[in-house]
Amino acid sequence: MCLALLVILLHCSSLKAREVFTINKVEIRADPSLQVPNGDALTILCIADISKSGNFMIEHHFTFFKDGRILSDITSLQNRTEYKIPAARFADTGEYVCMVKAKEKKKKSEVMLVKVTGLPKPKLTALKNMVTEGEELVLKCEVPEEAPPLTFTFQKLLTPGGPVTRTKKELEKNFTTIEIPVEPGDKILRFQCIASVYSAHGMQESAPSDVELVTVVEPFSTPALVIEPSLNVTEGDNVKLVCRVVVRNYDIEIIIQKDKVILNSTRGQNTLTYFTKVSMQDNGNYTCKVELGSVSKEKTVNMVVTELFSKPELIHSAKMIDEGDWLQLQCKVKGLLPVTKISIKTRYLGKDNLLNDSSSFITKAHVNNTATYICTAEINGIIKESDPVKINVYAPVSIPQLWIVPSVRDVILGRAIRFQCQSMYGTPPITYKFFRGNKTVNSSQIFNKLPAEFRDKPTEVGVEQYSCEASNHHSHIRKRSRELNITVIAPVGKVNLISVPKREVEDGKGISFRCYVETGSLPINFKLLKQNNRKPISEDTKMDTEVIWYKETWSKQDSGEYFCEASNPTNIVQRSDVISINVILASWQKVLIALFVLVIIVILGCGGCCWYLWKKRKAKHPSIEMSGSAGVTNSAGVKLEPRQNSDGQYYPGYMDDSENHMKATDENKGPEHEITEVEYTEVEVSTPDPHREN
Repeated sequence: MCLALLVILLHCSSLKAREVFTINKVEIRADPSLQVPNGDALTILCIADISKSGNFMIEHHFTFFKDGRILSDITSLQNRTEYKIPAARFADTGEYVCMVKAKEKKKKSEVMLVKVTGLPKPKLTALKNMVTEGEELVLKCEVPEEAPPLTFTFQKLLTPGGPVTRTKKELEKNFTTIEIPVEPGDKILRFQCIASVYSAHGMQESAPSDVELVTVVEPFSTPALVIEPSLNVTEGDNVKLVCRVVVRNYDIEIIIQKDKVILNSTRGQNTLTYFTKVSMQDNGNYTCKVELGSVSKEKTVNMVVTELFSKPELIHSAKMIDEGDWLQLQCKVKGLLPVTKISIKTRYLGKDNLLNDSSSFITKAHVNNTATYICTAEINGIIKESDPVKINVYAPVSIPQLWIVPSVRDVILGRAIRFQCQSMYGTPPITYKFFRGNKTVNSSQIFNKLPAEFRDKPTEVGVEQYSCEASNHHSHIRKRSRELNITVIAPVGKVNLISVPKREVEDGKGISFRCYVETGSLPINFKLLKQNNRKPISEDTKMDTEVIWYKETWSKQDSGEYFCEASNPTNIVQRSDVISINVILASWQKVLIALFVLVIIVILGCGGCCWYLWKKRKAKHPSIEMSGSAGVTNSAGVKLEPRQNSDGQYYPGYMDDSENHMKATDENKGPEHEITEVEYTEVEVSTPDPHREN
């Protein structure tokens, strides 16, 4: 019994010593809910579910995270804790996580998304409650409770076209300021602003701020423009324009203008006057403008001017008149009152010259009367002029002259010819027509005294006839030049050269050359030349397309390459292909050379035979003499007889055998063998006996 009790006590003490626990789950909650209105309280709860092996205490470390950033660290012996936000703002919207750590163990909760809806109403402040037209008004909009970034929208209320808005973003501040110009005509300004914010979890916009009122003070009034005596006047009336403005001690500027033309101006005054005697050009809108800095106010009125008399009309007989005809001009004016003054004038480069102080002008036309004419009329101090009329007086053209540039006698087929045609007299512009025969080639109008230029390219060989015709605005005269005859020649075409006989000619004999061209105008100059020699061998000018040259006697020095050149008055030289001529030996020269070679061969053959016989004869006689008279000596230097040997003994028949042997050899062998035998015999006789030496 005691033993069992002891075992139980030991087991209990072992369990107390271990204190085993595990974190089952970490839970995160939002109170009151996951979506909270802006400004309400928000509580984030974190609860740890832990299993333990006994009733022992554990210290818990709670860490709250928002969007990955640590919000708070709390240590507690309890298994739950909370993170309180007294007034939730949009900046508190985000993903929350709670992590619990106990000793070496830790666990995180799931992600919880909390949304804060709405924004606080922004506060709008105007730095000044009373401003002047043209001044810059500074407005400030702020949301002190929220964190940046924020977007602020300012609105100017009660404008004719609806609210005027301006938007500004702030990335680092929860307020912003803008400057708004005060426009002329503004009286009471009303402003409000709205704040908005954007994030990854959505966008929220605040309610509009309270309306801010600003009073506008005018530096000057809208001007008044008066036309005296009235807005409807007649040409010649004296008119006064008066502009008045109410000013509050400001240095303003007043301007009176018609359309964009400034008529009068003043500074520092409240009244401006402009006087004028009106004409039809003064009909239209007049504006009085008052300016101070950026503030500008204006008033526009329309003045109607009644025409006193119409614009004069210059009547003319014609705009183009022949020299010698009558030039008639008349000025007509329509109006209620009689014309005070009327004049007819000429105008040149903006300067008028008086012709006549009456309504008509007549003269016999001369080229000097070419001018621009006008007439003017004056009634009650109003002067008007007619539209200008350009009158041209034309002198008739003279007979034109036609020539070639540069002057040549003949022209080459296919090449362009440059012509000039000119009438020395006649009023420009002059129209020139260019003819080949009776066919019109081209035409040109010249506005000065220079000649007209034409170009033509002949297509046929022969004589071409050219002429030109001149005319201007003169109603009757049209004149034509004399005909100009032009000879058209063609350059030589391909040149050919042939020889008879071809390529080879015997020494001392003659050869014929024929040089001819396929096309070309006559006369043609032909030249026969040898290559690398510029001096012609033959030269002829022919009224024909070919020439034949004959040279009687040719020698070896005449061998070479030959060609032909041909040209005509076009001075264009054409050359034929090169032909080769080789001078060979004549027949009698060949026979003579053959005979000479044959004689040489015969002489050489005879000489060879003689030499052979002489050599053969010479080879026989020295052998006999050496064997008969030279003798043979023994070792002691004693001369032996013909029939003695080296021991002094005689052998009969010795000489006979030697002679018979030599004869047999001479009969059976030729000269070379004979010479070899003789040499051998001489060596045999002169060699000592080897047995004697032993």
